[in-house]
Amino acid sequence: MQRRGFLGGLAALYGAGAFGLCLPLGATPAHAGRDHANDWRWLQGNWNVRHRRLQERLVADTRWVDFTGTSAVWLTLGGLGTIDDNLMQLPGGAYRGLGVRAFDPASATWAIWWLDGRAPSRFEAPVRGGFSGTGGSFRGADSFKGQPIQVWFRWHDIHAAQPWWEQAFSADNGVHWEVNWRNWFTRTAAIPSPLPLQSDAPRDFDFLVGRWSVQHQRLRERLSGSNRWDHFDGTLHNWPVLGGFGNVGDNVMNFPAATVRGMGIRAWDASSGQWLSWWLDGRDPTRIGAPVRGGFVDGVGTFMGDDQLRGQPIRTRVIWSRITSRSARWEQAASADGGATWETNWISDFERQA
Repeated sequence: MQRRGFLGGLAALYGAGAFGLCLPLGATPAHAGRDHANDWRWLQGNWNVRHRRLQERLVADTRWVDFTGTSAVWLTLGGLGTIDDNLMQLPGGAYRGLGVRAFDPASATWAIWWLDGRAPSRFEAPVRGGFSGTGGSFRGADSFKGQPIQVWFRWHDIHAAQPWWEQAFSADNGVHWEVNWRNWFTRTAAIPSPLPLQSDAPRDFDFLVGRWSVQHQRLRERLSGSNRWDHFDGTLHNWPVLGGFGNVGDNVMNFPAATVRGMGIRAWDASSGQWLSWWLDGRDPTRIGAPVRGGFVDGVGTFMGDDQLRGQPIRTRVIWSRITSRSARWEQAASADGGATWETNWISDFERQA
């Protein structure tokens, strides 16, 4: 069940003016034209969170449920991305979820995705927007019980001692809005640290937690017969999320022409018995790429997925090997013939720094 689908019901209907008006289509965002690397710096760190949600949705329910939680928020992509790891102590049991944000300079907007730790095989559709003054507004489209809805995130008092957030749905394309979740944040640490791990969490990616220096070799052109390789260095900072059922890496790669940043995001899917691994490229921060899936056997991890290259379908294979307490190797290969033959196009050797 998704977070939005899991939410308790909504309060009485609010008119669009009561909840705050959106920009008209094509209007210039108020947050355009400024440096956005600090947009979320106020949220960096660890937090105690007080939640209120409603039990039913889109039925004018007024029964609120109160519970507590914790959150850890890291800046990524040089400040143009964030990861927030969340633990919510619902009355029926703990619930974990992961928020991913990335800024798109072309539209001057942030995208926010959500991964539900109970069903971690897909990200929910993003909301998009930005900040003005002491608040932020983010809108997107989704569905509820098979019907299209609009979703609205709003942040308030972001520079105060207790910033707060609310979510609302609209079933009539934004004419009326129902608020269904609010939460209030109290900081416990300015520097983020991982939330406690679950005792039953898989240990496959424990080796990758920490800070690394990386030596990369990358084939300049894939599946073209090229044998020209670029060599460059980089760094990785990786930490556990979802109680250890996920992990996230913030990557810096010093390509010959420019520095490139990206986020690697992994989650364990108990229903399939596989890890899923996604990549968010800082050069194209409007989307999260299709995942590769797989697991570890005898200390070697193999992950497979589908992709496209020059408009044609290909298979992608990722292998983790040579894993020690101080080092590891990652290799990527592509196949244009359904896996009959493979071309290695990227090799990364990791050396632990911390």
